Amino acid sequence: QREFTQKKTFTSWINSILAKHTPPYVVSDLYTDIQQGHLLLDLLEVLSGQHLPREKGFNTFQCRSNIEKALTFLKSRSLKLINIHVADIIEGKPSIVLGLIWTIIFHFHIEELARTLACTYDQPSPACSNAIDSSPKASRSAKKSAKIKERWKMSATKALLLWAKEQCSLHGSVSVTDFKSSWRSGLAFLAIIQTLRPGLVDLEKAKARSNKENLKEAFRIAELELNIPRLLEPEDVDVVNPDEKSIMTYVAQFLQYSKNLPESEEDMQEKVREAMGWLATQEKKLAKLLVETENETYYQKYKEMMSFMETFNQEKIPFLPVLSSKRGEAELSEGQQQMREEWEKVISQINEWKARLDQMLPSPLGSIEAWLQEVEHLQAEDLPDLQDPFKAMSVFREIIVIFKGLMDCFDSHLDTLQSFKNEDEKNMPLVLPEKLEEMKRRLFNNIRSTNPSTFLEYHYGLCSAIANEVKLKLNIWDVKYGAKESVESLLENW
Repeated sequence: QREFTQKKTFTSWINSILAKHTPPYVVSDLYTDIQQGHLLLDLLEVLSGQHLPREKGFNTFQCRSNIEKALTFLKSRSLKLINIHVADIIEGKPSIVLGLIWTIIFHFHIEELARTLACTYDQPSPACSNAIDSSPKASRSAKKSAKIKERWKMSATKALLLWAKEQCSLHGSVSVTDFKSSWRSGLAFLAIIQTLRPGLVDLEKAKARSNKENLKEAFRIAELELNIPRLLEPEDVDVVNPDEKSIMTYVAQFLQYSKNLPESEEDMQEKVREAMGWLATQEKKLAKLLVETENETYYQKYKEMMSFMETFNQEKIPFLPVLSSKRGEAELSEGQQQMREEWEKVISQINEWKARLDQMLPSPLGSIEAWLQEVEHLQAEDLPDLQDPFKAMSVFREIIVIFKGLMDCFDSHLDTLQSFKNEDEKNMPLVLPEKLEEMKRRLFNNIRSTNPSTFLEYHYGLCSAIANEVKLKLNIWDVKYGAKESVESLLENW
């Protein structure tokens, strides 16, 4: 029963995510559809916002390669894939497939939401509290912040449970202690709906109804009024031991909905102030670090950058909702515009720092890094527009020549990178091992694995441009010949 419920819930969740993919994709049988690898890559692209390279065919080798790419991507995000192997996914083994999908749901959906819960409660990141002034209001804020800090040390599961408890605590007798039997009556779902959208639910009437009636009503309202996909059915929850993972997946959607609710102007201004304080602190830290490492070795400079970036990326998480606001310039307040400018300034300074470090790489790594960036830049560029086929042909030919010239250096750069002796005359490391591994990963995963498909894409574009040009000319010829001069003109164009 548990396996059946998980398959149904996870399939519905995947379909709700893949509805945002271009083109949309619908899973009919999870165990079968996952075997090709495209489903996994599509899902990870939507969740991560990154473009993932893939094999476009569906033979055994291509399917295996795509699944390997998906698992490699997950491992690069530091996800532990215990006992999850390519062969088991290709066979569609239920326990392995469900385990993999749950890992993805928990990391990309539940953990991501739990990390930003501090922001939902209008609190700064604990690590950034020193950016706030020492006024009485700030002192109270610091005390709250200390409590929040302890709260979010918990696991994502406990954080989600705490959030659900708080939503239900507003409605007296509705108690939530777990992600199992607490939800069987349907009252917890209805209480959360009532908190998020007051007036949609009559909890007093619900207490007199059966479990199935309440669950049916909760799922109906959530789908119609809150636009939350119906991942569960009443019979999945109204059992002695409901499936914990399925309920967590569904409850997380209510948390996602709460995060998307419009905020008051006062709340937004407070978050902007907190973000501005944090950004000012980051700018000072960065400036101080640049001065302190000016006379250090490349190894030490890069090590300090890695340490700074690790802390920076962790501390920015609670501020992402306000920093990544989708509002246009005209809709932003003066404070928000200043915050956006400050954010772009800090990111620009970090990128400049990284670029300077790349230029300082010891020989011959510096030239390999420059080559890597040139290839990656070329691969990231948009393909020429085929609206003007004649111009597109010319551009595609030029790109192919440039790309081929760059790829002629691949083998020599690979040999150099693999044989590089990472130590100076005092037997001290020249470069941080993490930087060498990053360069190798880019060489193998981003360039070698995509090289054939990139070439094919360029040649396909060239052939399409030629075909379009031929069609245009054939359309011109599809008229009566007319005078001798007009025929000679057409021949000259050809």
